[in-house]
Amino acid sequence: MNFIISNSSQEPIYEQIKKEIKKGIQTNELKESNMLPSIRALAKDLKVSILTVKKAYDELEQEGYLKTVQGKGSFVAIRNKELIKEEQIKKIEELLEEVIRNC
Repeated sequence: MNFIISNSSQEPIYEQIKKEIKKGIQTNELKESNMLPSIRALAKDLKVSILTVKKAYDELEQEGYLKTVQGKGSFVAIRNKELIKEEQIKKIEELLEEVIRNC
């Protein structure tokens, strides 16, 4: 999976990493139980701090997107399809609210 990260963005890099992984999961590019790159490997590829990637992975695990196995790595969590659908609907509703506010 290719990550698109911008150093000039107002959004923190760890948030950009989270968004890219979530997008990969939602578009099925990252499937359940797929192994993600190690924190060190991804940090090296993106040329960012290990702590930045760790923060993204930790938050994704707290949100239920990832499962980390000590000594093995981080994997896409097995998730309830209905929960994913609800999250996508919520995002669409938030975007519609934003569009309405800006009109």
